[in-house]
Amino acid sequence: MLIPHPICRLIEIRITPLHSASGVSIIGGGQYPKPGEISLAHRGVLFLDEIGEFSKKTLDMLRQPLENGLIMISRTHATITYPASFILIAAMNPCPCGYEGSNTHYCTCTRKQIMAYQNRLSGPLRDRFDINLTLGPIDFNSAVHEKEGESSKIVRERVEEARDRQYDRYGREVCNGRIPYEMLLDKSPLTGAQQSRLQRLALKNNWSNRTQIKIIRLARTISDLQSSRAITDQSIWEAIQLNEV
Repeated sequence: MLIPHPICRLIEIRITPLHSASGVSIIGGGQYPKPGEISLAHRGVLFLDEIGEFSKKTLDMLRQPLENGLIMISRTHATITYPASFILIAAMNPCPCGYEGSNTHYCTCTRKQIMAYQNRLSGPLRDRFDINLTLGPIDFNSAVHEKEGESSKIVRERVEEARDRQYDRYGREVCNGRIPYEMLLDKSPLTGAQQSRLQRLALKNNWSNRTQIKIIRLARTISDLQSSRAITDQSIWEAIQLNEV
């Protein structure tokens, strides 16, 4: 599961019906330009199931709105800009047959097929996701005996408190995912040890600058959820773990 950076207000949840949906229906445009799903989900959530089945051209067109929250559509006589600041949640199988890594089914895909399938999401698009989760199968027989987690009400209260901290920190209604990076570091500077550690990991893992910034933003948000005034070492470690597939 892939989850990009959070925004501040959630109004609507939209689900793109099928991976066969055209690029125009998702991005917007047409002979007489109209907003697409990404604009209809503005300040909300857009869920793309089986994202690996969408056309590569359509997926790469998501890069601009994920970066700046806008989509520009150019035509002969005019250029139209639609708002498109949304949370994108996407899901895809690990391979074409869906059973790579399964303990109960045999995967029939070759390594080349698996790599080709996973590479349908380009590197620049993957760089725009803050959280990457690999989910395994759940044994429902044992899951029912597990301890019940937090209620949605408690989680919501903690998120609202974390957002209030961000609004107070930046002096306006903006979250860590949208604040300029320079202001983020000005308000929440990293320690020398934290900077050195991130630099070593970036060189070791060949992280792009966008990936490093993404980890810092996510660590700041995790620290806010933990009521910490500064970015903690633990939050940086959690952010790194959430970024690894």
